Amino acid sequence: MTCFTVTTQTGRIDKVIADTLPDATRSQAQKWLLAGHVTVNGATVLPKYKVAADDVVQVDPPKPVPLAAKPQNIPLEIVYEDADVLVVNKPQGMVVHPAPGHPDGTLVNAVLGHTALTGINDVLRPGIVHRIDKDTSGLLMVAKTQAAQLSLSAQLKAKTTSRQYLAIVHGVFKETQGRIDAPLGRDPKDRKKQAVVPDGRHAVTHFQVLEQFAKYALVQCVLETGRTHQIRVHMAYIHHPVAGDPLYAPKRTLPGAGQFLHAATLGFKHPVSGQWLEFHADPPAIFAETLANLRANIDKTRVIR
Repeated sequence: MTCFTVTTQTGRIDKVIADTLPDATRSQAQKWLLAGHVTVNGATVLPKYKVAADDVVQVDPPKPVPLAAKPQNIPLEIVYEDADVLVVNKPQGMVVHPAPGHPDGTLVNAVLGHTALTGINDVLRPGIVHRIDKDTSGLLMVAKTQAAQLSLSAQLKAKTTSRQYLAIVHGVFKETQGRIDAPLGRDPKDRKKQAVVPDGRHAVTHFQVLEQFAKYALVQCVLETGRTHQIRVHMAYIHHPVAGDPLYAPKRTLPGAGQFLHAATLGFKHPVSGQWLEFHADPPAIFAETLANLRANIDKTRVIR
């Protein structure tokens, strides 16, 4: 239970709750209000209630239901598999692991429906050592044993894996390549976003312009670190947001099913043999079709190779 007194906030109670409580969203606050889990001065109120100075707000949200991933028969595009590791090409629109709002239908559910994972105790994210966003497509490595998970996680921490992305981004570049070194953390103005913040976590992205069009460009991004929304935030930070991005791109952007961002290349040492493995996956159809349309546009300015 959380209790606070309104001092300087004004406006609707659902927004005040979302702005005050670090782990609350406005939609969650609305559900709590409608379900009677919030009182103001001892009485329940509706989400449209306007708070006043010295209002005492008490929030008693329901306890979250524990999530555990269950096997589901969901098709997977398997790029590589052996007894220790699985590499899949995740489609755009698929969540990687169960979370509030996405209890099933995830990549983890599909993996559990496809194969057994040995000795991994994580019931929510078994075998997952790195993630890509729901609307980002491309390659993910999944550990099938505890030893493999430890090895792959250690490689990520040591920055010895190779992760290359393709992205269609806004704008015309003045340079053909660059390095973005900017710390990332939660956006203080919008909790749903990440942002470049002074006290954020160290984050580095390398980019190279592959093709330049009149208003967009095809770039290759290489991750040195792996922070939440890293490429999306870093490209927006240098004024070249990923096209189609619902959070960081302008409203006038390329139509699609989310950001035009694809994990195209993945390389790592096999957790048992030590052999270097590297895999490539073509972008999804909507990415390829959009790129073909840009290439066919007579306003194309230059191609960089």
